[in-house]
Amino acid sequence: MDSSLVVDMWNTFKDSIDKKTIETVAETYVDTCADYGADDQCFRDALGSCDVLDNAINYYLDLEEDVDDDEDDWED
Repeated sequence: MDSSLVVDMWNTFKDSIDKKTIETVAETYVDTCADYGADDQCFRDALGSCDVLDNAINYYLDLEEDVDDDEDDWED
């Protein structure tokens, strides 16, 4: 499975998904794509086509920005 297939399939049905559940559906979609052979690079290549899909991919890849807590380790 390549990134264009991941994006094309998502774009085919995303407009028919209820807005209340679209984020959950996107996460399930990404998990299903992974089960069918999409690897991390495929998902990285698919980034940028849709914000909802990007969020689901980032969640799957654990790329969400972590809060930088380095300052908490400093003592005065």
